[in-house]
Amino acid sequence: MKSFLWSLLSCASLLLVDVLATYHLSAGDPQLIAAQSYAQTRVNGRPPFRTLNPASTDSQCRSRPLDLVFIIDSSRSVRPGEFEKVKIFLADMVDTLDVGSETTRVAVVNYASTVKIEFFLKNHFNKPDMKKAITRIEPLAAGTMTGLAIKTAVNEAFTEDSGARSRSRKISKVAIIVTDGRPQDQVEEVSAAARASGIEIYAVGVDRADMRSLQQMASIPLEDHVFYVETYGVIEKLTSKFRETLCGRAKRPARPFPSPLTQDPCKCEARLAFQKQTQAAIQKLTAKLADVSGRIERLESTLDRA
Repeated sequence: MKSFLWSLLSCASLLLVDVLATYHLSAGDPQLIAAQSYAQTRVNGRPPFRTLNPASTDSQCRSRPLDLVFIIDSSRSVRPGEFEKVKIFLADMVDTLDVGSETTRVAVVNYASTVKIEFFLKNHFNKPDMKKAITRIEPLAAGTMTGLAIKTAVNEAFTEDSGARSRSRKISKVAIIVTDGRPQDQVEEVSAAARASGIEIYAVGVDRADMRSLQQMASIPLEDHVFYVETYGVIEKLTSKFRETLCGRAKRPARPFPSPLTQDPCKCEARLAFQKQTQAAIQKLTAKLADVSGRIERLESTLDRA
């Protein structure tokens, strides 16, 4: 009985999160963050990652515009030689992306016990300058405050003052976290808040990385957002995988004249109206979901005492 009730609540939570992700609705409400965090937890039992077979890195692609922030672990468990491999991975990623002020902007957040933003989205719009900045990054050593790093990225790196483009421009916001250890702080809630704000999170685990923590950080579906490599020696080979994920198809040529037989062909006005209706329905659904969750917990307590 209890497993059935929790399965029902899990399905409702996953549906709510999928609708939010599809329509990019405002998710600042703590209830929405809680719903996404709950849904994330319920799928943690699925196979969370795949071990990649190293392959050659492809050349530059024409990526869809991104505000891309790398969050890299430089705690004491990452040896100096291994950290150099991480920097090679970052440089390879820069090479394969279409970097520029109007295309993909890149920032790097370095963390251990403390967090340091090495450069912001607004600092470098060409590859040579960006790669020089990457070569100057030094490890911070000490602990592994991954939750603090994610929070800092959201509050300081993904802001318009730091170079992130306004939400109205609909530029995808992506964070790629690279770590080899277990966080020494909480990551689940802060990651859920980041995802709910519209940031897509990829989690890359190396060697001793804690898989459960990677699951808690990454976006859904986990099989597309959690990766694992056995050593830092092959981490740069992930570039080809991210190339497949981040690179968009070439744009279709624009039609010289609009068709006189169609008006509003993208159905934009109808879509906006539908989104508003959906947002109102989601707010009601979220309240009902919280109520059902509370009732299930009370029912469980009653069954346990019986």
